[in-house]
Amino acid sequence: MADAPIHDYEQVSVYGMNDEERDELLLANGECAFNWSTKDGWPMGVIMSYIWRRGSFWLTAGAHRHRIEAVRRDPRVSIVVTSTGTRLGPSKSITAKGRVTIHEDAETKAWFYPELASMINPKDEAAAKSFAEFLDSPLRVILEVVPEKWITYDGVKMAMDSVGKLPQDQKTQPKSSDAVRMAKEIERRGLS
Repeated sequence: MADAPIHDYEQVSVYGMNDEERDELLLANGECAFNWSTKDGWPMGVIMSYIWRRGSFWLTAGAHRHRIEAVRRDPRVSIVVTSTGTRLGPSKSITAKGRVTIHEDAETKAWFYPELASMINPKDEAAAKSFAEFLDSPLRVILEVVPEKWITYDGVKMAMDSVGKLPQDQKTQPKSSDAVRMAKEIERRGLS
């Protein structure tokens, strides 16, 4: 059963995704924003292709890229994926924070390059094979990011809740931003 319509958009962490919804989006998309910290503490990010396999994000880059030097120094990263441009439509997003493991072994390259190439070229086997061959170069490394924390958002759920049509069991547990910090901010502003 749905509740009465909400009256503002202050508490949005309840519009998260369950594990199945999250995996559906991660498998539907193949492009993310990959974010790391520079040695002077600045956040930095680039758009990268990825595949979601074995509970991890898998990406690749040349070992000489700044991001590789950065994650060798500090493996803490975040990855952002959106549903825009996928069959799921807009208004869904996932942010994962995790740590990078750098792989350079032949066994990982043997399964990863063909799978990434097939994701990028799903309808052209010859193009996928060629792409995988180009990836297999001496300076290329593979990044595995194991998520440690998730922030997910489903704007469709928020829209349904705005008109009182979101069943209570489709809401997720509020994050600390809504469960703790919101109350402190209301008190700080004298709104309680």
